[in-house]
Amino acid sequence: MSDQQPNLQVDVEVRDARTAVLAVGGELDMETADRLDHHVREQLGRGRHRLVLDLSGLGFMDSSGLNVLIRSVHRAREHGGDLYLAAPTPAVRRILEITGVATTIPPHDGVAEALAAADGGR
Repeated sequence: MSDQQPNLQVDVEVRDARTAVLAVGGELDMETADRLDHHVREQLGRGRHRLVLDLSGLGFMDSSGLNVLIRSVHRAREHGGDLYLAAPTPAVRRILEITGVATTIPPHDGVAEALAAADGGR
C-alpha cells in the first residue's frame, strides 16, 4: 500500500501479524508529519506493534518529524512493541544524533538489521 502527498511518500509492507516496515521518502516536516503519524497509528491499531521505519529515502526532517518519531516510539512501547529506525541518510542521522533521539531510538544500518532487532524483542 502506498500513500503519496507532496514531498512525502510512505509505503507500508506488512511482515507478519505484529511487524510492519514503513518506507518513508521525501521530506518529513511540518506539512507532512501528520501523514506519517497517521500511518504509524494505523499500524499500531492493527496490532502491528513492532514498526521499522526505513529512512533511506528521507532527504530532510525537521522538528515536526522528530516529534512524530518520539510520539511513535512511546505509542509502540505502550503496546508492548517498539519502533526501529533503519538506514537514515547522513543528514537525517545527524539530526537524530544532535537532538539525542538516536539515544532513545538507535538507528540501524539497514532494514535487515532493524528487523533482526525487532525479532530479538519478541
